[in-house]
Amino acid sequence: MRVQSSAPDMDSAVSGIPRHVAIIMDGNNRWAKRRGLRGVEGHRAGADAVRNTVENCARSGVAVLTVYAFSSENWRRPEPEVEALMGLFLEALAEEVSALHENGIRLRFVGDLSAFSATLQEKMQAAMDLTGGNQRMTFAVAVNYGGQWDITQAARTLARQVQAGTLQPQQITPERMQAEVALGDLPPPDLCIRTGGEQRISNFLLWQLAYAELYFTDVLWPDFDQDALEQSFADFRRRQRRFGRTSEQIEAGQQ
Repeated sequence: MRVQSSAPDMDSAVSGIPRHVAIIMDGNNRWAKRRGLRGVEGHRAGADAVRNTVENCARSGVAVLTVYAFSSENWRRPEPEVEALMGLFLEALAEEVSALHENGIRLRFVGDLSAFSATLQEKMQAAMDLTGGNQRMTFAVAVNYGGQWDITQAARTLARQVQAGTLQPQQITPERMQAEVALGDLPPPDLCIRTGGEQRISNFLLWQLAYAELYFTDVLWPDFDQDALEQSFADFRRRQRRFGRTSEQIEAGQQ
């Protein structure tokens, strides 16, 4: 990674750069097929695009970048593809974590990590421990993750608290739920990007994306470069984020 050392602007969403960018990385297999390559080569090119996007987001002043790397539904893919993805995951952990740490980027994994091998779980935890004190940017990787699973886990946590008598049902508020979902301690996504031409969120951050701006592009993920990222930011700047208010209220500066 070749990231400059400026710290992120925590008010960047006000200045036109989203504080939290969430990305559904789609199109690796189609990218490979169009070039007559094996699917794993598309995923390898996609890993390069992840590296470049981390660099570009950190350089732009993004505070949080979350990528959808492996959904809970991806286990249904052909076994050789899943095995190749796990191999690439291990490679990335071995090759990229030290660079993330050197550039002040905190790495977090969200999802049901128990489904992965003990070796992979240990490496993921070691990476989070190493980078846990970094404050430049948080890079969250959603693996074996699904939004419905996330909300279900949060609901179960609150239900156990009610059962234990430490929480009353009427105390279950959106704020309490927010505290239990993945990444609940971070600002919610301002911008959700999906590459590859599809226009759906595919069970990604269902709670967290409530007020995110959605941006869909036909660019396949391995081709998503700095220009493509800047185009998404330019589109974000053209949006008027009302959060339930009217345009007139926004223009009058009412909160």
